[in-house]
Amino acid sequence: MQKTETKNSKAKDIFDQVKADIRLMKEELAGIERYRGPKERSLDQYASSLEAMQTTKEGLESELHQDLMSQLSVADQHEVDSLNDDIRRLTQENKEAFSTRMRLEAEKNKLENLLTNNLMRRKDELMQALQEISVEDRKRQLENSKSELNAIEKRIEEVNREFKNMEKEVQEALKMQKEEQAEQDEWKLREKEAREKIEEDAKDLEKMASKQNLLQQKIAECTKKIQELGSLPSPEIYSKYQNMSTKNLFKEMEKANGHLKKYSHVNKKALDQFMSFSDQKEKLVKRKEELDRGDEKIKELMMVLEQRKYEAIEFTFKQVSKYFSEVFHKLVPSGHAQLVMRRNDEEAGGSQDEANSDKFTGVGIRVSFSGRNAEMREMNQLSGGQKSLVALGLIFAIQKCDPAPFYLFDEIDQALDSQHRMAVAEMIHELSKEAQFITTTFRPELLIFANKFYGVKFRNKVSHVECVTREEAADFVEDDTTHG
Repeated sequence: MQKTETKNSKAKDIFDQVKADIRLMKEELAGIERYRGPKERSLDQYASSLEAMQTTKEGLESELHQDLMSQLSVADQHEVDSLNDDIRRLTQENKEAFSTRMRLEAEKNKLENLLTNNLMRRKDELMQALQEISVEDRKRQLENSKSELNAIEKRIEEVNREFKNMEKEVQEALKMQKEEQAEQDEWKLREKEAREKIEEDAKDLEKMASKQNLLQQKIAECTKKIQELGSLPSPEIYSKYQNMSTKNLFKEMEKANGHLKKYSHVNKKALDQFMSFSDQKEKLVKRKEELDRGDEKIKELMMVLEQRKYEAIEFTFKQVSKYFSEVFHKLVPSGHAQLVMRRNDEEAGGSQDEANSDKFTGVGIRVSFSGRNAEMREMNQLSGGQKSLVALGLIFAIQKCDPAPFYLFDEIDQALDSQHRMAVAEMIHELSKEAQFITTTFRPELLIFANKFYGVKFRNKVSHVECVTREEAADFVEDDTTHG
């Protein structure tokens, strides 16, 4: 029945779809029939217009071949010209009227199409739907209700049959329950008897276990006594005393105890202690070997790290020393400078082959501001301006090796003359491509290459920082120099 109902519903869906398609085709046919009459009338009008135009064309062509103007008078010719002007004007007006008519007809056709395609079709659809709802839906609902009623009656009959079968099964289940209850009571009695028997066996087992413990204690005592006696005799000696009586054995045992009293001061556990200490010694020897290997590896690692540290120090010092010489030569063109690594072995007279960073004690200088013959190695020998140039050269050398993002200098040109101040300003300008330099100064040389200027003023016991122009900064420096 379900398969049949499914097929029936599918067939109804297909039937409804075909019916809708037929309705749409009928609507299209009706629209075509409605358009047919106006189109035929328009066709007849166009045919009559075409015939009239053909007649007009033939008359005009016949007149075209006649030389009419030569036979007319001057007044007639003027009248013909005016008529031709009127004809051209009327022709233009006719064209305009024709175009207006065509536009109005297009609007009319558009409105007719809208009315026919949308409103009339919607009206037909509504009428058709009302007809279908009034007859077919009622029949369909009646058929569905009948089929549902039949299905419900069949379902009730099946439920009644299942209810009767369930009652029979319940009665059989009750009988089986009674039988199983009796069997369960029987098994409970058996279980009770088995538990009582298990309890009795457990008591017997406890007694056996206590006896076993006593016997094990006796065995342990005997084993202990045997161990105290020392190592067991050989089988030959054992067979010698095997056939002796108990009395003789006690006598022999008294003699043996008498002999043993002579060795009472001997440590009986010496052998066990020797074996234990031997094992401990082997473990400690293995542990020592492992520690020795670890110590060697650690020493190797320390040597490698020391070598890398030494190489890093040497490499960095060489770079800084190289850049220091270059920068100092730019700052002081007539002089030269060099960094010197100070070592312990130089003072002690040792060799320099061994890589050990602990030998380094500091960095020294060799500078000359005038020539090769006047080298100075101590900072105490330099003036204030010379110390400033050496310090700036070292800072700029480090900047080239490991640049910093910005540098802050506070009156670094105070103790320098104008030539060296200009050299410092050019060096800062050269290095400003890689870093930012912030300097405070009362001299005009550093202002030449600066990009931004700030003036610090003291008003009402408070310092104020203001952005100024290059000219204002130069005037301020010049005034300060003049008054200074």
